[in-house]
This record gives sequence, C-alpha cells and structure tokens, in this order.
Amino acid sequence: QFSFFMMVGPNGNESSATYFILIGLPGLEEAQFWLAFPLCSLYLIAVLGNLTIIYVVRAEHSLHEPMYIFLCMLSGIDILISTSSMPKMLAIFWFNSTTIQFDACLLQMFAIHSLSGMESTVLLAMAFDRYVAICHPLRHATVLTLPRVTKIGVAAVVRGAALMAPLPVFIKQLPFCRSNILSHSYCLHQDVMKLACDDIRVNVIYGLIVIISAIGLDSLLISFSYLLILKTVLGLTREAQAKAFGTCVSHVCAVFIFYVPFIGLSMVHRFSKRRDSLLPVILANIYLLVPPVLNPIVYGVKTKEIRQRILRLFHMATHASE
Repeated sequence: QFSFFMMVGPNGNESSATYFILIGLPGLEEAQFWLAFPLCSLYLIAVLGNLTIIYVVRAEHSLHEPMYIFLCMLSGIDILISTSSMPKMLAIFWFNSTTIQFDACLLQMFAIHSLSGMESTVLLAMAFDRYVAICHPLRHATVLTLPRVTKIGVAAVVRGAALMAPLPVFIKQLPFCRSNILSHSYCLHQDVMKLACDDIRVNVIYGLIVIISAIGLDSLLISFSYLLILKTVLGLTREAQAKAFGTCVSHVCAVFIFYVPFIGLSMVHRFSKRRDSLLPVILANIYLLVPPVLNPIVYGVKTKEIRQRILRLFHMATHASE
C-alpha cells in the first residue's frame, strides 16, 4: 500500500520522504506478536551477558590486560548495536508501531552501520593482540600498553563514525517517489536507497567502498594474522600449541559470528531481486542480535579467568540469598 509521504519543495517537486513504514517480518505479520517474546528474551540475555563481561573485567584486576579490555569494547558495542534496533523492532511486533520518521531512520541507519564498523575494528585489534602475544610474547607488554590500547579504542570509534558520516548526506539527497515501505524491521542503507526514484549509483559505489575498506580489509588482516599465528604455533611443543590455540578459540568464534551473517546479508542484498523475501530480513535480524547474544557466552565458557570470576559471582549471590 502506498501513502503520500513527501515533503514538497519550493518548485513543487518531491524532495524527500518524511517517514517510512517498517513491516517487520514480511509474510509473518500474524505471528510477530508471539515471535517478539523470544526476541525480547534474547535481547535481555545480550544486554545482561555483555554487562556481566564488562563488570567482571572491571572488577578483576588480573583481567586488566589488552585482550580483556578489547573484549569490554566489544561488549559495549554489542549492547549499543542491539539497542539501536531491538526496542523499535519490539514496538513493531507488539504495538504495530510501524512508522519511523525520516530523521530517526537516518539516525538508526548511521548508528547500526557505524557500530558495525567499530566492531570490525575491535575484532582486528583483538587479532593483533593475539598475534603479538603468541608470535612476539616478550614484546607484548611494551607494544600493547594501556595508553596504546585506549588510542586503538578511540581510533575504532572515529573510524566507524567517519566511514559512515557521508551516509545521511547521500540519503538526504535522494528523491523518493515510490513506496515508503521498508522490507526490514529496522532501517538499512541497502533497503532505503532502493526506494529512491533517482540514480543510486553513488550510494552503491559508496557502500562498496565502505565494505571493502572496512569489513573487507579487516577480515583480510585478521586472516593474515592467524596465518602468522599458525606458522608460529606449529613450531611449538604440543602443550604450548594447545595453550596458544586455547587463547584464540574465543576470538575466532567471535570473528565467524560477526562476519558470516554480515557477508551473507551483503550478498543477499546484492543479488536478491525480490523485496518481499523473508531471507534478507532474517539475516538482518541474526546479524544484529546473534553476535551480542553469543559473544559473552563464548568468552564466558572458553575463557578460564572470566568463567571462574562469573562462577564466583553466582556463588556469592547464592550464599547471600540463603
């Protein structure tokens, strides 16, 4: 259904949209109310899990090391990226609040894409930390000092925001004269630009540049760092190999959890012709919700120091309630 949603310029021409309609899960509108309950549960798990990681690392002085500080950055980004989309998604599913104002859509779009860039940068920094710790252990403490780790965190924020700074400008320049209905549960650049009635080649080229310069470059450097780590580890004793691999397992899982849905979503948007397809919507929801849910679980299970501290917290809470 098409509704009038244009702002009319001084010459009587449509200049831009004033609002969009988010349809949630196309084809599953009747089930959305009930699907919101497990989604809300996953969101709460994501927020509580990542807050627990941040609290544990902050409270345990022995965990004030680069690897765990980067993990706190990752947890903070995961909380923000899920919070940027889930409240509106739940409002759509529970209260049929499908309308989103144009500027709010731009803000959500900027937040989601810039936070994704920040997460990719932090994952790259964590790979560099593992490379230095395993390949150059004697230099680890001097290379990754606390001030340097802090600068890397700031650089991740600046890089993510700078890469996405042109996004609102490019979208605002597009005239919209088709439908105002978005096929996702939140605003995505790929989804919004397809509604434009003008040439979107600039947006497409910009999107490709961002993906290649951020996600593509980061994933390439992460892969290269692990090739160097693998080369070093194969020359160690079996006991040392097991210990080295053990410190990398959590990060490798986090890399796959983040990049696989992202690449899948990008490929589907690039080649899918049907706007009412459910697959890209499901992939988009997985991309924003699954990493924040799984990352604290993976690190909590696989990292001995974090696991022991969390178990100690539960033990203290249990005794306090008795």
